[in-house]
Amino acid sequence: MASHETHRAIDAVWRIESAKVIAKVARMVQEVGLAEEIAQDALVTALERWPQTGVPDNPGAWLMAVAKHRAIDHLRRRKLLALKHEELGRELEMEQDMAFADVDEPGPGDDGGDDYGDDLLRLIFTACHPVLSTEARIALTLRLLGGLSTDEIARAFLVPEPTVAQRIVRAKRTLAEARVPFEVPGPGERDARLASVLEVIYLIFNEGYSATSGGDWMRPALCEQALRLGRVLAELATQEPEVHGLVALMEIQASRAKARTGPSGEPILLLDQNRAQWDHILIRRGLAALARAEALSGALGPYALQAAIAACHARAPTGADTDWQRIAALYDALAQLAPSPVVELNRAVALAMAFGPATGLEVADALLAEPLMKNYHLLPSVRGDFLFKLGRLDEAHAEFERAASLTRNLRERELLLARAAACAPDAKPRLG
Repeated sequence: MASHETHRAIDAVWRIESAKVIAKVARMVQEVGLAEEIAQDALVTALERWPQTGVPDNPGAWLMAVAKHRAIDHLRRRKLLALKHEELGRELEMEQDMAFADVDEPGPGDDGGDDYGDDLLRLIFTACHPVLSTEARIALTLRLLGGLSTDEIARAFLVPEPTVAQRIVRAKRTLAEARVPFEVPGPGERDARLASVLEVIYLIFNEGYSATSGGDWMRPALCEQALRLGRVLAELATQEPEVHGLVALMEIQASRAKARTGPSGEPILLLDQNRAQWDHILIRRGLAALARAEALSGALGPYALQAAIAACHARAPTGADTDWQRIAALYDALAQLAPSPVVELNRAVALAMAFGPATGLEVADALLAEPLMKNYHLLPSVRGDFLFKLGRLDEAHAEFERAASLTRNLRERELLLARAAACAPDAKPRLG
């Protein structure tokens, strides 16, 4: 395999496996910052060796085995092996006997075992500890759980990249200095940290659902990871309506995955999707989770409200059958409960579909002065759509061009440039 292809393979493996490796090592060393350093060391080893030896048959297990070796070496150097011996038990004894040359063929248990979900849940609750600011919790968990770069996290937050980098460094230092235990908290403390955990899980899901950068419209592995985390959390916090609301939202959104891209990976927007390709098993799971959330709470929270919006789409046989007035009403409720510029932009879309593009444009125009929306590509994209439908083609063309210049996702840029081209006077009108 060529060196370039090998490095692409390593990047893909790291995206999928890094959270698992970090979580496993964190349970061993009881420090998430150190665990990430050890996992990164395993990645460096892969970058050095795989171009010469080739990508192993089980690359995730290879990384896990190397990281475990590094963790054990660290425990030995700190003279903590004796204190950890009872906890690690036979696992450590087996690892001590394992030669480094055999790493390419790890044993059946080297993938982290059945405690993978528990370790990952410990990791997310530790990263979301109250000793950290909300922004730091989210940034650190996206880095550790999602394997995202600081640039990608910055775009998710709509803040400068150096700000996110500082948050991550300070967060790891704070956790280490506070000696935060690597554990799932008890019921009382868990409730206090739940909102932050839910936000992090959904941000991970969103990065998989609509990648902020790169050549792929979606990263399914991130969606699957967030969904699994949400499902595990729903089993842990059975009486929390917002947990079920988030799970419902993710299940319904994930049901559209196969219909969201064309044969060449090009994006397909919601109203243009073939709904026969939607996963109806996931839709049923999502609607059931929404029903659980509704049964637990009379007033829906932000995630349950978004799930109710997604359910409107899921229940409509065709785009034309969508109950946009109900969606607009749900967005009104969401804007009251959890106001933000992004929610307001989504509300503008719903209002445009329910009452016409001029109504939506009025709401979107009010967002132009929002500092957080200055470089948010979806604002000119949405405005371009409204202007196109109003026949203001020159203005629409400029907005689509601006949106294309702001997005970091290559697929999305192609879509936006195609929409800009459709604004030409002789272009075939776009339906819907």
